[in-house]
Amino acid sequence: MSVAANVEVRPVSQLFKALGDETRLRIVALLAQRSLCVCHIQEALALSQPNASRQLGILKAAGIVEDRREGSWVYYCLVAQKDRDRGRQLRLLARDFAKRGALRRHLEKLVRIRGPRACR
Repeated sequence: MSVAANVEVRPVSQLFKALGDETRLRIVALLAQRSLCVCHIQEALALSQPNASRQLGILKAAGIVEDRREGSWVYYCLVAQKDRDRGRQLRLLARDFAKRGALRRHLEKLVRIRGPRACR
């Protein structure tokens, strides 16, 4: 068996599979800025509630995001990765998205208009 065959690539492969969709990449870009409620993600990306929930479910199953409940509302954030290589890849991606000032300003405006707890 070759050395390359022994390299563990599954964690990073799973990361890239989950991020292989434009909508999920956009969600990660938003969450790289701050923790957000599903309704903020829906509005920012013009998604239906079922589509937003499905995409977030895929990201959660892949271990990229985690959720927390406040009453009947669900907030999402990026998860610190246990796998070093996977964590490095996600941090680089999040750092790149965090540099996007226009995205940050859009989110600040969205949260200001809708409020930090607009879903309630």
